[in-house]
Amino acid sequence: MKKNTIKTLEKENQQLLESLKLAKADFENYKKRKEIQQKESIEYASAELTKNLLPILDSFEQAMKNTKNPEQFKEGIQLIEKQILQTLEKEGLQKIKINGEFNPHIHEALLTEESKEEQDTILEELQKGYKFKNKIIRHTKVKISRGGK
Repeated sequence: MKKNTIKTLEKENQQLLESLKLAKADFENYKKRKEIQQKESIEYASAELTKNLLPILDSFEQAMKNTKNPEQFKEGIQLIEKQILQTLEKEGLQKIKINGEFNPHIHEALLTEESKEEQDTILEELQKGYKFKNKIIRHTKVKISRGGK
């Protein structure tokens, strides 16, 4: 009876090993499928953004036709800036607003200046900062007050 039990246990062990190998292979295939899907999603998102930028490219071409008329050229460039901002805002870009007081989490102080304002008051925005879907992708570069006068 012991021989029969050993053979049964060996057979069960072999079946468990085969099941484990199949499960491992299934998991590896699943991981590969997910990687392919992720790459395709990224490529699709890039294609969609590129498609959304095409009207802006068209506007650049139109503006370049008006280089002889400085006022029309300037208006064309302003329109292009507006189109770019609208397109990027639809994708999730947001300008960081200046509220007057320096915040090191969203601002980067490039310059300080003695002034009648309180210390760490923003005196000037040197370069706009942006968030992408609530993640800061570029800090707002500012000039702040050292206080003093």
